[in-house]
Amino acid sequence: MSNTSPRIKRRTPFVIVESSTVRDARLKYADLGLLTYLLDQSEEWQVRSEQLSKGEGREGRDAVRKMLHRLASCGYYRLERRRFRTGKTAMGTAVSDHPVDQWAADYVTFGEQLDIPVVEQEDGTFRVKYPDGTLGTDGFDTPDAGTAPPPGDEPAEPADAVEPATPEKVPTATPAKRVPPARKASPRKSAQEKAAEAAQKAAEKALLDADAEEVAAWWWAEAEQRFGPYVGDKKGFLAMRMQVRNALAKNYTKNQCGKALIRAERHWPSAQQWQNALGIVTKNIQPGTRGGRVPYSDSATWGATNETVSTATVGADDDADDATFGVVERP
Repeated sequence: MSNTSPRIKRRTPFVIVESSTVRDARLKYADLGLLTYLLDQSEEWQVRSEQLSKGEGREGRDAVRKMLHRLASCGYYRLERRRFRTGKTAMGTAVSDHPVDQWAADYVTFGEQLDIPVVEQEDGTFRVKYPDGTLGTDGFDTPDAGTAPPPGDEPAEPADAVEPATPEKVPTATPAKRVPPARKASPRKSAQEKAAEAAQKAAEKALLDADAEEVAAWWWAEAEQRFGPYVGDKKGFLAMRMQVRNALAKNYTKNQCGKALIRAERHWPSAQQWQNALGIVTKNIQPGTRGGRVPYSDSATWGATNETVSTATVGADDDADDATFGVVERP
């Protein structure tokens, strides 16, 4: 078992996917297929995530990445940036045949990224290292709902228990009708409360519209100085202003929107150009890197160390979700 072998959290030693996972409406059929494929790998099998998209009948690289993110958001999969007690670090995977609530929560906590930093403990287990420096459970030590009780937990039958005599005729019981739980009545709001809420929403909308108009008017004049008068569709200004308004509604700042417009270099950028520009100015994606992914760096994550190891060097052209796989026993 290598440092990069995956840790697989499952309830059976076989590739048997339980009904609750199969019927998880959050997953697509392709997600279930990829999850089953990952669960069926052995420790000796090593593969890069790019290879998951190769072969007849396989989805493309972008489709595979989206599947991995959906599995991660639902608590079935994640990457681990593992730091061992020896000071060494390595990338590995964690896969579960059932949803792990802690994994899904960590996916949100770490900004919907696949990779999660974990630190090895003295007993060989791992703990998640959060941005504030605290350590939390990695999900492997949490009890799974729906598992059978351990042997010996069944209540003992009394020694003097006597099997009751079977009556000659047992009347058939009429099944009781299921009564739906009573719905709690939500308290009604007064006219004053409704008016106050409406006024608050109107004020927020007016402020958002004013900020969008300010940024859009500035850029329209700035773009004319940079690229010349606009000669496209007359609705270009309104569409660009709506793009800015949508970004402001998603908590981008006016300054970030202005920088993104400069970055897009268009009077009215396309939706993709606008999204890419916002990603670059907020440092969510890196310009000039294929796929917009920032390459993983052990030193950036863990600091300088003389004993950093990994089975593969991840460069600018590699996937951020690459790792090697292998089945290991749960400690």
